[in-house]
Amino acid sequence: MIAESAARQFRSSLGGQSFCAGDPGYDEARRVPNAMIDRRPAIIARCAGPADVITSVRFAREQEILVSVRCGGHSIAGKAVCDDGLMIDISATKGIRVDPARRTVRAQTGLKLGEFDRETQAFGLATTQGVVPTVGIAGLTLGAVGATYTASSVSPLTTSSVRTLLPPMAVS
Repeated sequence: MIAESAARQFRSSLGGQSFCAGDPGYDEARRVPNAMIDRRPAIIARCAGPADVITSVRFAREQEILVSVRCGGHSIAGKAVCDDGLMIDISATKGIRVDPARRTVRAQTGLKLGEFDRETQAFGLATTQGVVPTVGIAGLTLGAVGATYTASSVSPLTTSSVRTLLPPMAVS
């Protein structure tokens, strides 16, 4: 259980939006494509950038609460949303930088494949990541199956190295 004062202080420290049960937008923010999933996080932190992610992870550690992470939002199994914990929503982080000379791309975790393809194809670049434009690139890049990320699931075809922004944590 998160103390109301701690939740209030955490929410006010974020640069992005946050939601609790009863707030306008809460039900939409916790929704996943599978209507059978009806989990209710205590707090949803829609992070505006890395500072919000760091703040969210620290808060979850201090409060010793369960954490779930939403990137592209395509988790049919509902792993992006937890009950009674903190849902860290990084789907709004959609920055992308294409270096056509080096033929490399730096992309943030909230991008979906269609958004990624649109920007890279402008430079004649393509990826073997996937074919469904509404799927998030974070899950595709890490070889996610139901948001279970392991070092052995990283595909050498999509990335030569992946830096994780988040430390190991419980995945709901």
